[in-house]
Amino acid sequence: MKRLIAAILMSLVLQTAWAIDIGDAKQQGLVGEANTGYLAAVKTPASADVNALIAEVNAKRKAEFEETAKKTGTTVLQVANRFYELAVQRTAAGNYYQDASGKWIKK
Repeated sequence: MKRLIAAILMSLVLQTAWAIDIGDAKQQGLVGEANTGYLAAVKTPASADVNALIAEVNAKRKAEFEETAKKTGTTVLQVANRFYELAVQRTAAGNYYQDASGKWIKK
């Protein structure tokens, strides 16, 4: 029983150690601001951790875009496009964003 508990605790510690946050992923050039308003992998294929991060962030963004569109009487696409414009402005030097054609640009 003690070994089982130790194994579970160790797996949780390792999962936390491998998890990556959005700031680190951007600084490492793994993800960037896609021209759709969502987060995307700069280079593919991306690791499972990066794909999980992208899915989590994009699900939250989609929910926010939908809520904002509903409140403002606009479309989700309009909200996403405006978010993209603001995200590019806020992108830190050395991080990536996509231009209108989908090419990754390092700021």
